[in-house]
Amino acid sequence: MTEKCENSRREAPQRILVFQQKGSGEAKIAGLRRYGGDRFRIRVHSIDEPLPPVLDDTDGYLPEKIEADLVLDFLKHPDLSEDLAKRCAAQGVPVVASGKKVKGPGVFIPPT
Repeated sequence: MTEKCENSRREAPQRILVFQQKGSGEAKIAGLRRYGGDRFRIRVHSIDEPLPPVLDDTDGYLPEKIEADLVLDFLKHPDLSEDLAKRCAAQGVPVVASGKKVKGPGVFIPPT
């Protein structure tokens, strides 16, 4: 196969949606942008306001529809992470939640 054919069959960039609190994912986001080139389309959902210790309803903080191929969870609040994982699982979107104890279908927790 010629190089021209291979280039014309390149896949669309992977859509990554990053959830963070108070800049908790900025270093990783910068790395993805720096080394990922045009392979990723990165959107960031930041939650910066102070939160209570318990969130009974996270609807005001998380989008209902997760429009991404992959979600990265850098949220600090456990209620947000748990509900995010449930939403993503229901919509078939995998989640990488480094350093979390959130478990469920489609949630990947790399060793730390």
